[in-house]
Amino acid sequence: MTSKPLPQPSKPLRRSAAGKVSLNRALSKLGLCSRKQAELLIAEGRVSVAGKVARDPSLWVDPERDRITVDGERIAAERKVYLMLNKPRGLVTTRDDPEGRGTVYDCLEGLDLPFVSPVGRLDKASEGLLLMTNDTRWANGLLDPASHVAKTYHVQIAAVPDDAMLGRFRQGADVDSELLAASSITLLRSGGRTAWLEIVLDEGRNRQIRRLLGAFDIEVLRLVRVAIGGLQLGELAKGQARHLTDQELATLAT
Repeated sequence: MTSKPLPQPSKPLRRSAAGKVSLNRALSKLGLCSRKQAELLIAEGRVSVAGKVARDPSLWVDPERDRITVDGERIAAERKVYLMLNKPRGLVTTRDDPEGRGTVYDCLEGLDLPFVSPVGRLDKASEGLLLMTNDTRWANGLLDPASHVAKTYHVQIAAVPDDAMLGRFRQGADVDSELLAASSITLLRSGGRTAWLEIVLDEGRNRQIRRLLGAFDIEVLRLVRVAIGGLQLGELAKGQARHLTDQELATLAT
């Protein structure tokens, strides 16, 4: 896998008016670990602020000014990392899985990276383009519903839809008192008893495509995310990750 160092973003961490965030969030923002892992480090007495052991994860700190140490070593902000990963089917989008299933972090083993988190999720049965970063401000901007960043999926279904069926898909469906709809649904190709659809979403509801098609008793055989905004999955091999280029980052600017 080729990697390319990226310049530090010019935007600072998102902080309160006083320039502070909670201690567990600061450790996450500094690229050390997840907030949950930070809480464990704090509970074990391994984190100090200004030379004093801190056991309260909600303690307000300024990550740019306060001296924060873990096991006696000062934690400094890591370089910002922006990755795209071609997630294989069968992996879960979490750091650790209590059931012992493979996770997307298995794809990053052996790479020289700070702690990164997924930007949104793909469920275990889904595959394709997944972004990962340690820049929480950038990630939150992409995930903000107000940004309306389009996500494009290629979906194989166990049916060959006619125009009338496609029309019903496009109208959406009320599922569990929630209206599910897509920005667009297009037939890509069909053959035998299956077909491939291109579905574009501009919002991120839980299992939205599967639930929408399930409302019409349509089984999803494969679900592959192929683009986020103007960023295309392209020829990136399954299970591989690479750094985004400056040009690709620009296409995702929110």
